[in-house]
Amino acid sequence: MAKIKKAEYVLSAAWKSQWPSEDFPEMCLAGRSNVGKSSFINTMLNRKALAKVSGTPGKTKTLNFFNVNDALYFVDVPGYGYAKVNNNVTKQFGKTMDEYITHRSTLKGFILLVDYRHKPTKDDVMMYEFVKHYDVPVIVVATKEDKLKRNDLKKNEKIIKDTLNFDPQDQFIRFSSLKKKGINEAWQAIYKLCDINFDEVI
Repeated sequence: MAKIKKAEYVLSAAWKSQWPSEDFPEMCLAGRSNVGKSSFINTMLNRKALAKVSGTPGKTKTLNFFNVNDALYFVDVPGYGYAKVNNNVTKQFGKTMDEYITHRSTLKGFILLVDYRHKPTKDDVMMYEFVKHYDVPVIVVATKEDKLKRNDLKKNEKIIKDTLNFDPQDQFIRFSSLKKKGINEAWQAIYKLCDINFDEVI
């Protein structure tokens, strides 16, 4: 498991002018509200509540930057899939995301979290296609693996990949925050995209 010597929240940015300087490689994380994104971040960074679960999922439309070991940033995108957000806010955030994906030179990869138990939603497919359109490598993390029966793992993986039209060059990781499963695999994939030597930091 990767040694996490430093993991801290840096800032939340609603506008490009608020983004931190491009000092470290960045991994952007997105997923439908309630997919377990906060649990994924906390588990990966070995912290109990660094990423907090919002009482109103998807409400805040900002990019949230986390410093990991002074080596890379996790950039957390608010969960999508809720219709309670003002439409103007949604449109503005869409512009912010578009600008981030297309112009952020330190963006090295995109982590798309999907619920292992269910077929990806239209929002999941749209997000995957959007990122792939700009040739950004994607790590698909299937959360809540512990809630599936062993016999359903391969079947559900195929459903997810078929629905997303999964690119074989991307990586698919079975993940469980509860069972601490998939942590090493996820770090290896992240460090490879960020050109960080995994063996030096485990």
